[in-house]
Amino acid sequence: MDNPSILIVECDDISCQNLKTELHSQGYKSVAAINKTRLSRFFKDKKPDLIIFTVNNQKPNDGLTEIRQIRGLGKHIPVILIAKHSSEELAIAALKAGVNDYFKWPFSDSELVSSIRQNLPAHKISPPDIHIADPMIGNSESMQEIKAFLQKVAVTDSTVLITGETGTGKGLAAELIHRTSLRKKGAFVCINCAAIPENLIESEMFGYEQGAFTGAATTSQGKFEQANQGTVFLDEIADMSLHAQAKILRVLESREISRIGGKKDIPLDLRVAAATNHDPEQLINEGKFRADLYYRLNVARVHLPPLRDRKEDIPYLVNHIIGDLNQRYDRYIEGLTDDAMEKLLHYHWPGNIRELKNCLESTCISLLSRRISFMDFPDSFRKKLKFAEEAFTSERDMVLAALSSTNWNKTEAAKKLNWSRMKVYRTLKRHKIHPQMRN
Repeated sequence: MDNPSILIVECDDISCQNLKTELHSQGYKSVAAINKTRLSRFFKDKKPDLIIFTVNNQKPNDGLTEIRQIRGLGKHIPVILIAKHSSEELAIAALKAGVNDYFKWPFSDSELVSSIRQNLPAHKISPPDIHIADPMIGNSESMQEIKAFLQKVAVTDSTVLITGETGTGKGLAAELIHRTSLRKKGAFVCINCAAIPENLIESEMFGYEQGAFTGAATTSQGKFEQANQGTVFLDEIADMSLHAQAKILRVLESREISRIGGKKDIPLDLRVAAATNHDPEQLINEGKFRADLYYRLNVARVHLPPLRDRKEDIPYLVNHIIGDLNQRYDRYIEGLTDDAMEKLLHYHWPGNIRELKNCLESTCISLLSRRISFMDFPDSFRKKLKFAEEAFTSERDMVLAALSSTNWNKTEAAKKLNWSRMKVYRTLKRHKIHPQMRN
């Protein structure tokens, strides 16, 4: 397999050298760097397998002309944009220009390399022995803070508690911590605590000895023992019974387990990550979650926001998901029409990223064109999108009316709407309403 050819366009000397060093360390040997004035000439001599384009100033359209030129010269060549001065306007314009992925400087090297691997043609992916952690897609302020915190947590051995609604990526966050930790060579063992029947908790988690009960023909390791030297992930731990929670607590405190029918304790050396889609403090107050277990787990706390609170990440998530679908189904879907994307941005996504993935996969199964339009979405989902757009318009009209009647006093408008001031501010941001609109 030939090493993929990667072109870096319009990058200053120091940043370019850092990029080259990282790419070389990951097995990408053919890395060239040019300025944008030499772009056409370079394409005449050789077409690269992937292009990294950097934007160094704050002009929203800088570089996009050249990217459109790239699309004209080599339509299928993946383009990754790195912006030193990011903005929502630039991000949206870049995606419309045909950018495959978008990063704000500074960025995670592992995320960039992972994006390169995802966007390169399958036969051009660099050596399979290079281990890259799965990315958490999104460049919103909240996601940047979360990814920065996860990187700090990963290098420690602290227990991690991840909270967030169903479908927000709690399992991905746990796996990312493991893959970038000192335990990455060990196993990552996920336990779906909500799916294990009460009478099988001990055998599933702690294992059993041969002959311990009828049907125990051989000795079997439990999940905790399988995770030794690695990470055990206790998903939806708050859905376990109080009795089962007590068993987990004992293991966390003693760091040892005993198989069913076993005569000795087995010491454990592992990291623990846990997740729940509930509010653990509320469950404690309701007597459904043990406070002592919560305090044992709640060392490094990560909360993943719902998709409706970071809608600016939807274009990147869509791009990532479509790229994955193209690889899985050998398709070349270019993306969404502007109207289809706008409809997705108005929807509230109760199922979060998981719902977005399912929607796009369902759409792609019967898609005949290369770009997804609103009419390509399944009938049931189109109805949801129409309802969401009507609600979106209604909300915008409500807040504008309240602001107009209070001379744009946000505190008074909040009282009039019976909202919190923060909800008013979030609504203004979501609908891109600013004081200049009062006239």
